[in-house]
Amino acid sequence: MAGKVSDREVGGGPMTRKLAIVLALTALFTLVEVVGGLVSNSLTLLADAGHMGTDVAALSLALFGARIAQRRNGAAHRFGNLRWEVLAALVNGLALFVIGIAITIEAVDRLKHPRAIDATLFGAVAVVGLFVNIVSLRVLHGHHHHDINVRGAYLHIMGDILGSVGAIVAALVIHFTGWLPADPFISVLVSALILRSAWRLVRESGTILLDRVPAHVPLQDVEERLLRNASVERVHDVHLWTVTSGLVAMSAHVVVPTLDAHPEVLRQLEGEMTALGIGHVTIQLETGGACGGEHCGDAEAGPGHDHGNIHVH
Repeated sequence: MAGKVSDREVGGGPMTRKLAIVLALTALFTLVEVVGGLVSNSLTLLADAGHMGTDVAALSLALFGARIAQRRNGAAHRFGNLRWEVLAALVNGLALFVIGIAITIEAVDRLKHPRAIDATLFGAVAVVGLFVNIVSLRVLHGHHHHDINVRGAYLHIMGDILGSVGAIVAALVIHFTGWLPADPFISVLVSALILRSAWRLVRESGTILLDRVPAHVPLQDVEERLLRNASVERVHDVHLWTVTSGLVAMSAHVVVPTLDAHPEVLRQLEGEMTALGIGHVTIQLETGGACGGEHCGDAEAGPGHDHGNIHVH
């Protein structure tokens, strides 16, 4: 049996430092927005402050998940530690759902019962918030494509930017026209965008946690790559899943005529799997009469034989 682990499993210190910087910026400005929202009586500002408050918790979870994922004291916990990243991303997505629904409920009430707003203070705080969020987004930029945990934090910051832009627009409308419903109306638009991002994040993290087959690695390609090797007679018990964002894993039982060329065959098969973008490869070589798989006795050819069926978990 052979196992091969990609460099993706080694966590990076710089990423945790960046998350810590964004966390500090977000926590500080959350307090500023709470005070500004209460003084100006702006729902959009208070909603954005509430969203940034959940960001503090979400970024804390992201930072916690990243640090847990870096622990390598014991191979038995390695994959479990990586799953903390995905779990943190799922919690982030659920938090986004809660805040989006809360904003919508309060906005509906404000539309029915408009309240006086200090547009000048409202707008000033929103402009500062936009600047802080842009800085935070810049810090995380480039990492959210490869790490679902960082993507959760990134989406939270994107939601904050949308909230700040919406707050600025609402403040300008109220200042120049006096139309108070602009505040709750824009809050509803922002919450709709937040809910859309939350759904995508929850769906992706849920797919990983359920060990679904990754969409970008076709099962048929995995089977064909294994069978194209001249030494391979058949394959069975092939499992394919995503451990965490950017790390696909697979395991398979491969039947060969003899184990004489064991190291070379394994090297060739691992190379084929790596070419498909699979980072962790585990392959067990077997001869026709020494099957150890869970389905190897199902074939009509007798014990130890399989007809090439793929069983995916």
